[in-house]
Amino acid sequence: MSKSERDDEEAASGSGPGLLMVQSVEKAFSVLNVIGSAQGPMSLAQVTAATGMGKSAAQRFIHTLATLGYIERYQNTPTWVLSVKVLELSNYYINSSDFIKRAQPYLVHLSKETEETVNLTVLDGTEIVFISRYPSRHVLATDVVIGTRMPAYCSAPGIAMMARLDEGEVERLLAASELTAYTPSTTCALPALREKIRLSAARGYATAFEEYYLGDLSIAAPIVDNAGRPVGAINVAVSRARYTPEEAEARFAGPVVAAAQAASHHRVPTRLLA
Repeated sequence: MSKSERDDEEAASGSGPGLLMVQSVEKAFSVLNVIGSAQGPMSLAQVTAATGMGKSAAQRFIHTLATLGYIERYQNTPTWVLSVKVLELSNYYINSSDFIKRAQPYLVHLSKETEETVNLTVLDGTEIVFISRYPSRHVLATDVVIGTRMPAYCSAPGIAMMARLDEGEVERLLAASELTAYTPSTTCALPALREKIRLSAARGYATAFEEYYLGDLSIAAPIVDNAGRPVGAINVAVSRARYTPEEAEARFAGPVVAAAQAASHHRVPTRLLA
């Protein structure tokens, strides 16, 4: 049996060092991610350096992705950027997600009742990802869009979801996080983070006041499955210019918890604000 035949057999059986991983697909996505996460157009040399591939291999992957329509030349230069076709993948996810469809009525209801920005997020590794968003006319963080990522440890949704994980999972997540002080208010010391997670578990919601964005006050509550494990979080975000942290927490914690609990049990929403 040839080496390629052995590799095919290992891939088919799920054995061997690569299991079912197809390395060429992995490398293609590596190129796509490098181009997508860049601050500007990328040349072949830059892609080669960033991925660690040889020039010939990187060139073939670039050509393939361009032929498929996922990247394109930037203004007829020898540099590359993502194409609009990449948005189709996001659209497929949003339109096919049962979780988003299930949470949507509660997000809409909360948005109308509070007239503030409402978000739906999920936990992905050490980060939260925004998967649905209803901005208000008072929106502060205009660069937050669907697909935006933030560190979980300094966001209200991240703390709310971590508060529903077991202690071992929380410790592993914190250990894997780069605990950076993004603002003077960022909680990034482990003892303080553990206490914040404990408090959030006890009261059923989490807060983050100017921990990632200056002027941003966020209150979040977890959406849980039948086993009580977090599958997402709902949060309301308001401006520090319009509320004090105490005012924001007093006004919005109850409605946010009610919306998250309703989404967890998929109940018909009722009026959330007194």
